[in-house]
Amino acid sequence: MVSLVTHLPKAGQPGEADIAAWLQILAQRRPEKEIERLRHAIEVARRAHAGQRQIDGMDMLLSLLHTADTLDRLKLDTDTLVAAILSELPGEPDYDPVRLRQDFGEAVQQMVEQVGRIRALSATSAHQDGSNVEALRRLLLDLAGDVRSLLVLLAKRLRLMRNLKQLDPALQRLIALETRRVHAPLANRLGVWQVKWELEDLCLRYLEPEQYKTLAARLEGRRSEREAFIQQVVERIQSLCREQGIEAEVMGRPKHIYSIWNKMRQKHLDFDQVMDVRAVRVLVDTVSQCYEVLGLVHGQWRPIPGEFDDYIAHPKPNGYQSLHTAVVGEDGRPLEVQVRTRQMHELAERGVAAHWRYKENNRADPELERRIAWMRAWLEQQDGAQEAPVDLPAEEEYEARRIYVLTPDGKVIELPRGATPLDFAYAIHTDVGHRCRGAKVNGRMVPLTRRLESGDRVEILTAREGGPSRDWLSPQGGYLVTARARSRIRQWFKQQDHDQHVQMGRAALEREFARLGLPKPDLERLAEHFRLKGVDELLAAVGRGDISAIQAANSQMPEPSEDVAEAAEKAILARVKERRPSPGRVSGTVVVQGVGDLMTHMAGCCKPVPPDPIVGYITRGRGITIHRQDCRVVEKMDAENRSRLVPAVWSETQQDSHFVADIQLYAQDRKGLLRDITSVFANAEIPVLGINSQSDRREETANMRITVEVDDMAQLGQVMGQLAQIPDVIDVRRHI
Repeated sequence: MVSLVTHLPKAGQPGEADIAAWLQILAQRRPEKEIERLRHAIEVARRAHAGQRQIDGMDMLLSLLHTADTLDRLKLDTDTLVAAILSELPGEPDYDPVRLRQDFGEAVQQMVEQVGRIRALSATSAHQDGSNVEALRRLLLDLAGDVRSLLVLLAKRLRLMRNLKQLDPALQRLIALETRRVHAPLANRLGVWQVKWELEDLCLRYLEPEQYKTLAARLEGRRSEREAFIQQVVERIQSLCREQGIEAEVMGRPKHIYSIWNKMRQKHLDFDQVMDVRAVRVLVDTVSQCYEVLGLVHGQWRPIPGEFDDYIAHPKPNGYQSLHTAVVGEDGRPLEVQVRTRQMHELAERGVAAHWRYKENNRADPELERRIAWMRAWLEQQDGAQEAPVDLPAEEEYEARRIYVLTPDGKVIELPRGATPLDFAYAIHTDVGHRCRGAKVNGRMVPLTRRLESGDRVEILTAREGGPSRDWLSPQGGYLVTARARSRIRQWFKQQDHDQHVQMGRAALEREFARLGLPKPDLERLAEHFRLKGVDELLAAVGRGDISAIQAANSQMPEPSEDVAEAAEKAILARVKERRPSPGRVSGTVVVQGVGDLMTHMAGCCKPVPPDPIVGYITRGRGITIHRQDCRVVEKMDAENRSRLVPAVWSETQQDSHFVADIQLYAQDRKGLLRDITSVFANAEIPVLGINSQSDRREETANMRITVEVDDMAQLGQVMGQLAQIPDVIDVRRHI
């Protein structure tokens, strides 16, 4: 663990002699110029915090020196130590960030500011549920524009935990819970293992006091016996190594009480079954010597089957390398032996190559791992023990692509960088987004287009009723960046249009049935007739114009009495039925009253499809053209051309027929939209004869007219329904 051996007093006020002795120790590894900076920082802190004490009663200046001492033992640079000494200044009434920047540099001033923000936010963790604590950890990582500010935070927390016994039990538990939830995992992710282990042990001491005492007592109760045994093992391994000419450093391995407790709890083991209660570690110079020592150990003691792990040939996912084995000691109890090179030991102890996901067993998160990798690369670069300089990734690699903002009650919400209060509102709840009318960020009113930053506390102001604005969808407006929010708004407008179409369809049906003197329509029967799911779908289809009110009325017309004209029509129809269809697909079969064998073709202006009401037009030399009865061309005909119109109906048999129809589609333009549309037709095996698309770059919308070949209106309606379900499609209708 981080060494507790220090020349600083543990209590009282630090005197000049104490400070001088501490700075003299630091001067062994730091130039005089940096020592002067530290001395200046101490004087500033002394004046600012005279007579002040920490929450645990420790003198404020002494607590800051202990924090800086911990960071020194982690081999951090002088800027970090200076920032630690000055880290309590923002709470002082005469704090001047400009003066701080002038005296100590921008890096120190930013670290001091970041430590203050991170500490304030981390204090909310004890009241969060497990999932939100994870988001809070990410928020704290994101706030650390300088990774060193997190290390200052951890060192301050470690100092507090070491002195936690001075507080009342309720406060002890609250601080320990916060530490276990936030600070220990942060140390884990940064790979500062020594800090992590000590924080975990101290948390266990205050959160599980009885179990901690029992376990500590069992370790302490056999301490003399265990130490004597370990000393014998150390001397024997040293002797074996000397005989082989191997320069080895052998030591008893420090006990991590929390890990022993956790292993017993997870694996349901008794204390005597934990293999690493008695353990030694052997440090050598080369990898080949690691395996030589392993052979010596196995030759001296009997290995326990299944307890050997070669993390040199097969490193752990966190980059950790070492040989682990367990053997049976002379007393018949297990002994763990770890063998590694000195470089492997340095990496394992300071953890700059550690991988937090291995320990926390979380799912992969490339975005978070990218930033953690940058932090560790920076830490590794500061390590003077490294034989070669470490290539530091570009600084932009540390920039976060996600932000973490807070609700008024402290819940953390994750959003993409550049997100706005409106994105935040939709992330909370769709209804909150729809009714959003304003926002406060950190207590101040802001525009809905303001870009949020990590750590912002956002409050959404809502109306009791109402919905979103179409302006929110405009890319130029800058209201939204999240696809979720855009999708919810489009769905709202699509639903509003649907409701409007239902009302229009109901009115159109009532008007047409009244005009024809028909009884009130049976809407359920009509929906079944047109193969629609329900009454609302029928009314919406009529309102959109997919089904005309005339079609609906005609389908409900009573059967007329048979007369001569009808008899003639039936006779013609019978002849049509008897006629054998020509090979291949045909363009639809119709019956024209009063005409024998005839040639017909469908009009390109209105493209009729059964069961559209139709009429025939006798052309000059091209047979009869079939139009919809409500075709604009027919409606604009003069008297002479109207005389050429003849009654026509669809044949009851449309075997192998096909019909051309136009579909009008309006959508928010995006990459892959056309691919999604054409795949619908491909899956339905509907031929696409042509696509005419127009894009509006300013509004980022696309307006398409798609010409397709269908068997009947039911098939057309079905494919239009599938098109309407495509993301970003705003409207689909038949073009007439």
